[in-house]
Amino acid sequence: MFSARLPGELEPNGFSRALARARASGRLLLDLTETNPTRVGIPYPPALISALADPAAAAYAPEPRGLLSARAAIAKKGPGRFFDQAAKNRPGPFFDPDHIVLTSSTSEAYSLIFKLLCDPGDRVLVPQPSYPLFDLLTRLDAVDAAPYMLEHHGVWSIDRHSLTRASTSRTRAVLVVSPNNPTGSMLRRDDREWLATFAAERQLALIADEVFAEYPLAPRPDAVSLRGEERALTFVLGGLSKSVGLPQMKLAWIEVTGPPDLVAPALDRLDVIADTYLSVSTPVQLAAARLLDEGSAVRAQILARLMQNLATLDQLVQAHPAVSILPPEGGWSVVLRVPAVHREEELVLHLMDKESVIVHPGYFFDFPNEAYLVLSLLPDPMVFRDGVTRVLRAVTESRA
Repeated sequence: MFSARLPGELEPNGFSRALARARASGRLLLDLTETNPTRVGIPYPPALISALADPAAAAYAPEPRGLLSARAAIAKKGPGRFFDQAAKNRPGPFFDPDHIVLTSSTSEAYSLIFKLLCDPGDRVLVPQPSYPLFDLLTRLDAVDAAPYMLEHHGVWSIDRHSLTRASTSRTRAVLVVSPNNPTGSMLRRDDREWLATFAAERQLALIADEVFAEYPLAPRPDAVSLRGEERALTFVLGGLSKSVGLPQMKLAWIEVTGPPDLVAPALDRLDVIADTYLSVSTPVQLAAARLLDEGSAVRAQILARLMQNLATLDQLVQAHPAVSILPPEGGWSVVLRVPAVHREEELVLHLMDKESVIVHPGYFFDFPNEAYLVLSLLPDPMVFRDGVTRVLRAVTESRA
């Protein structure tokens, strides 16, 4: 009696069962998968909470795209300032609040866009490796997610042949994540040019998830944003969850650009969809400008934390030549390549059971082969150093 859009089996996998047992044991676990900024010891200014106390929130006057004051604040102060400055400094509709639609999360933003673009059974192309939530997000909207590969040759780039092969007559959009989670890679300027041309020729939309755009770690000079793209219908996603470390505030946004004859009807239809749900609370919309302002201090602390932990990792890995870092250009994660002596699942379960360290295996993110470990750069620095030390020790001992 249940929808086929949901997985038929809801039993936890082996990793989840082992993690539940480890936590139930009462042992102190060093969690190197933590990505919740509110749980890693970063202080938050009290003004972030007081910003929600605007008396105007007592009145309810919803707008399908969200309150104009919030959209104007995002248009003026939204993320992505650290790259593609030349393109961003052009006058264009991506600074127009009327081209912004507010949602309660980026997951909801995806859902609105899928509803806008796709009929049941239509296809969107998603990068691999990348965040595993996309399979479920597309499935819940009865959309087929087809992977295209990111290839690594010193740096990550789009495998254009795999993307072309994955595109069919039912393809409606190409999804880009930049910086990518977990690879930390950014969209290249030549890949953007190729993608925009490819999408325009095939009448496809581009969906760019740029939620980590405020966290450059070592961006290449040719890293670019899709903000302001005008050759193809383009949706750029951002949100408070990552841009200012406020996942609990539940405010995200979609910036819509592209050919005018596509942008206007897209926004009109998004109005209908968004007006059906009206999911974004009034208090957080009224507080948006202050949250973006006050949250800059949190963002700075998060970036400092990421850089500190990445430097620690660089230092520790130098003593373990069998382990290498796939250098991230941005975001909150880092990927380690380790010797494929054991299967990834065996290794992460061993780390959890014997070393009390939690890391993610690469196969969670659809890496094409083994062996990779994915770590968050967000944990407390002492926890991070101790956890990484145990990981490297265990990996080295496994080769003996």
